[in-house]
Amino acid sequence: MRHNKVGSVMTTDVIRTEYGTPFKEVAQLLADHRISGLPVVDEDDKVIGVLSETDLMMHQATVPDPYEPKRRARLSELTPGAKRQTAKGRARTAGGLMTTPPVTVHADDTIVQAARVMAQRHVERLPVLDEEDRLVGIVTRRDLLQIFLRSDQEIRDEVIEEVLVRALWQSPRSIDVFVTEGVVTLAGQMERRSETEIAVSMTRRIDGVVDVVADLTYRLDDAHLRPGEQTQVPHGVTEDWLRRL
Repeated sequence: MRHNKVGSVMTTDVIRTEYGTPFKEVAQLLADHRISGLPVVDEDDKVIGVLSETDLMMHQATVPDPYEPKRRARLSELTPGAKRQTAKGRARTAGGLMTTPPVTVHADDTIVQAARVMAQRHVERLPVLDEEDRLVGIVTRRDLLQIFLRSDQEIRDEVIEEVLVRALWQSPRSIDVFVTEGVVTLAGQMERRSETEIAVSMTRRIDGVVDVVADLTYRLDDAHLRPGEQTQVPHGVTEDWLRRL
């Protein structure tokens, strides 16, 4: 199946900064462009870190109060995380404030892959790199949500062409495909149970699909057949897909 690539939804006009950019310039960049974060790059446009409003707030939060009496260091303040926070509190440039290593994606990665990275790493934006790992764009959660703006007709056409015709070698009219607000309904009868499972699994992976309703029946239940008894792998379907089910 064809998945939309990150490069198709990313912003190419990226606001960026360099290692030695002063604190106030970074804050001004964020304010002027109404953004909450930006990548830090080196002289080759390689991303070396990411700066966010949180990093700047951490700097401000760790600035000592001149009227507060000095206190002894606590054990909790000696942990690696606490030391990093203290270092950010003393930093005067982007290089000292940034979070590193940066979490990035490539322009050829799929939107699904980028969304997975965002969810796993708890970030709201990702610098996008080219084949040489140079910065070419930035993608946000809002950008990734564009896949759900695909029309029901676009989704239906892809289910028929990519799943039924190409993968399962079915006639375009062999199975009824209805799409309403991104919810795909598959209805009809297929030859094998494994084919119905593959059809549902592949449909779920199509960009923009919210859910799949399976109203499918089958003539042969091949779920419990041993390898020697297997009649034939469904036409056009690789064994890899069968292993994923």
